Amino acid sequence: MPICKVDGVEVEFQPGMSVLQVAELAGKEIPRFCYHERLSIAGNCRMCLVEVKPGPPKPQASCALPAAENMEIFTDTPMVKKARHGVMEFLLINHPLDCPICDQGGECDLQDQAMGYGRDDSRYADNKRAVEEKFMGPLIKTVMTRCIQCTRCVRFITEVAGVPEIGLISRGEDVEITTYLDKAVMSELSANIIDLCPVGALTSKPYAFNARPWELKKTESVDVMDALGSAIRVDARGSAVLRVLPRVNEDINEEWISDKTRYAVDGLARQRLDRPYIREGGKLRVATWSEALDLVAGRLKATAPDRIGVIAGTLQDAESMKAALDLFRSLGVQSTDCREDGMALGEGPRESWLFNSTIAGIEDADVVLLVGTNPRLEAPVLNARLRRRWLAGALRIGVIGQQADLTYSYDYLGAGPATLSGLVKAKGDFVTALKAAKAPAIILAAGALSRADGAAVLSAAAGVANTFGMTWNVLHSAAARVGGLDLGFVPGEGGRTADELAAPGGADLLFLLGADEIDASASGAFTVYLGTHGDRGAHKADVILPGAAYTEKNGLYVNTEGRVQQGVRAVFPKGEAKEDWAILRALSERLGAKLPYDSLDALRARLFADHPTFGRIDYVASPGSVSLDLGALGRKGALSEVPFASAVTAFHLTNPIARASVTMAECAALASGAARIAAE
Repeated sequence: MPICKVDGVEVEFQPGMSVLQVAELAGKEIPRFCYHERLSIAGNCRMCLVEVKPGPPKPQASCALPAAENMEIFTDTPMVKKARHGVMEFLLINHPLDCPICDQGGECDLQDQAMGYGRDDSRYADNKRAVEEKFMGPLIKTVMTRCIQCTRCVRFITEVAGVPEIGLISRGEDVEITTYLDKAVMSELSANIIDLCPVGALTSKPYAFNARPWELKKTESVDVMDALGSAIRVDARGSAVLRVLPRVNEDINEEWISDKTRYAVDGLARQRLDRPYIREGGKLRVATWSEALDLVAGRLKATAPDRIGVIAGTLQDAESMKAALDLFRSLGVQSTDCREDGMALGEGPRESWLFNSTIAGIEDADVVLLVGTNPRLEAPVLNARLRRRWLAGALRIGVIGQQADLTYSYDYLGAGPATLSGLVKAKGDFVTALKAAKAPAIILAAGALSRADGAAVLSAAAGVANTFGMTWNVLHSAAARVGGLDLGFVPGEGGRTADELAAPGGADLLFLLGADEIDASASGAFTVYLGTHGDRGAHKADVILPGAAYTEKNGLYVNTEGRVQQGVRAVFPKGEAKEDWAILRALSERLGAKLPYDSLDALRARLFADHPTFGRIDYVASPGSVSLDLGALGRKGALSEVPFASAVTAFHLTNPIARASVTMAECAALASGAARIAAE
């Protein structure tokens, strides 16, 4: 490898690295505003100036200068220090210096670097310029007078999000960052520009003036708004969760999160179930825990096991599903299901319901076939990875299903199962590319597998994947789905599915474990709802047992690639609500079928013993090690002519927490209005 010197110390570096990157290898801190390692190089803030030899006797921008063999780099010479002082002085000429009322205070790159690299006085006496505020939607608050034109937001929206709605207009002193048509930014990843902004020009509108960073308790956890399991940090003050921010996890979300992950948290405080309820005379009344549990236990004892059904929802942790399975199986109940949408998965090896390429590994694919999925809505962060690979010219994408703006171009092959089953014998450029591909992959989702012919679609997709040697990937949108399938939370021998249980006469007693995405209003069964919000499940319930949300309990979740992750409690449950597994443990005692664990640790020990995969925290199998008999997947049968449709139609309203969120309601109204205008 080539070698250069940084302040007299020799450093080996990879060819193609910039001077800034080489300096950081040597442990030298280089200030910057416009440079970001995940964005293209702009070179317009000039804060990262260094001196290099051989070269002209002047400071040079290290972010845009390629390092070369035998180059000498100087990061702290008098020339460099004077140049950085000058750049900082220019940046502060028009900055309003309103730190006491700026939400970026305490987390501001400009504050930090002004202290480290700026002057201790100002020589500027003229009036500062003022810039009109811009409207960027309900999520992003703008104070554009603070903007230093680093263009990070412009590059992110254009390059990563793929929705080029923000740009730089005018020239010289009149230059401004704005949305081109004065409308909201419509990307599902838009709020990441708040984290990228190095000053207080772009801040969080819902969080405005709520707290300072040093007031908050910071808890590292995982996201449950989709099935990727993005790494997040939950910031809380007292009993209130005030914001969610991304953590860096190169294997999953890098450092991005979706707008729903970031902003649905206000739904944690609204429409909450904070005490038990019992329905009497058609109306719910407040009850004590003892009263509610005794009623549920009495009804369970009086109901035949084959007339009892249990449905687990999309946000459940593995511990609560394990406790539910242990309890109801001990009672002889076989009708248990975690597939509210009726997904045709759960039989066969574990790899049959996993995203086997892995989230990071999908970037190694050269041809991808999307079947019945819109990854922009179902997994925005994954979609950004596909876009990056496509931008590099190394990925060709085919779509069978709905046509939609995925932020990248693709080959549209057809709308339904007939196209999928006929792909083996089809001709065309995409099929030719598929045959020649070195690392092809197929991605299926609930839109293809949650239909009446889901098992037949599964078989047809497996046949296509087998023929072309494609890596098998299932993209889930429910955080609890893979964990439930791993536990075997599917109907036992003679048991009924979720759809059958929710149908009229499907069960006499229905236990909904946070199940809000299935309509059981026509069931007629006595319904017990254990959950967090007054959503669909609670509307039908005869007994409501208030549970804990994902920020209020320690729990294990398994993401779509099969990676077991730990959610960590940031605040305590609301009111009289309790952790789900503890409620089931208390219920088991009243039923005379006491569960053999009294603590979360004991429950996890039992979980790890019965299902060893849950003990391998943060482990995921490498794509090359996956062995799967695709020929055994699904069942032969008639394929419907109904086109595939994405399982997610309203991105901002996919779960009870999001539906309780005022911010998500505003975003959903904006998105539906934009969709209506586009259709017209």
